[in-house]
Amino acid sequence: MTTTTSPQGRTELLRPDRTPVRVLVVDDEAPLTELLSMALRYEGWEVRSAGDGDAAVRAARDFRPDAVILDVMLPDMDGLSVLGRMRREYADVPVLFLTARDAVEDRIAGLTAGGDDYVTKPFSLEEVVARLRGLIRRSGSAVAAGRGDSTLVVGDLELDEDSHEVWRGGDAIHLTATEFELLRFLMRNPRRVLSKAQILDRVWNYDFGGQANVVELYISYLRKKIDAGRTPMIHTRRGAGYLIKPGEPHQAR
Repeated sequence: MTTTTSPQGRTELLRPDRTPVRVLVVDDEAPLTELLSMALRYEGWEVRSAGDGDAAVRAARDFRPDAVILDVMLPDMDGLSVLGRMRREYADVPVLFLTARDAVEDRIAGLTAGGDDYVTKPFSLEEVVARLRGLIRRSGSAVAAGRGDSTLVVGDLELDEDSHEVWRGGDAIHLTATEFELLRFLMRNPRRVLSKAQILDRVWNYDFGGQANVVELYISYLRKKIDAGRTPMIHTRRGAGYLIKPGEPHQAR
């Protein structure tokens, strides 16, 4: 996949031939399918839908999607069986399961069967789109080649200055406006220690004056979103400030 910026300010994902990404939506609930299709088309993607397993397999063969949204419960066969039939022809297509069941065994069954991610109903359209974008970006072989000058990259962390989107390891990370500005300042200065005074002046636009605690607070917010469950990238240099650098295993902050 390659990326570009749409007129709406979003970073678009494109196929290597620069045609729209193709997504197949499989669900027997017509209103839900239509809502999902509208949200995906707003991303600039080409969408096709199917209401049962047989139709889904035929559509996949004809449409050759880049990603599939697949309901676990279908009228003629379950989603796991549909996935198995798809995988025989398209082993690498990323699949996002939709399920009304949130039991751990159902999640494990879906992922073990070859699904890449799942969303439990009810869900927000924004969550589905974000999850799907992450799957598509991770599956693409030319994501880096498509980056524009607006993208900052440190290790597996990416920040698009135009669309205000952030990803780590292909997963979308949602930041507030202030968190975004703080991260952008850090990423524009990778491996450089930035003092609290510098950060206050750049992000909050006022001189250092006893407000250093706000920097510490927002650094903690960023760590929870950027570093949680991952190798830390944001580091503290006591008495000096903060810096960001690619994560290195077994390295303390």
